[in-house]
Amino acid sequence: MHKLDKEKLRWLYKAILSLETEEECAAFFEDACTVQETEAIAQRIEVAHWLNRGKSYVDINKITGASTATICRVSRCLNYGSGGYKTVLERTEEEK
Repeated sequence: MHKLDKEKLRWLYKAILSLETEEECAAFFEDACTVQETEAIAQRIEVAHWLNRGKSYVDINKITGASTATICRVSRCLNYGSGGYKTVLERTEEEK
């Protein structure tokens, strides 16, 4: 496995942080990612949302179509990760 190029990652993070509207974000992801990649990221965020609400793996699978492996990985990140999902969930839940 190769190491992540920190400089390339900084460009990615800065690019995402530069986006100001949902439309700009959609245009960026449409250009930068395949439909499948974007859908996979969106699905993981949806899984994190339902895990955060206490839904079971079975229910989340039925709601999202995510595999149990994906649900388990997202759950592990929510519980032991860097806090990225929690930050996104807190900020997006506040908007609703």
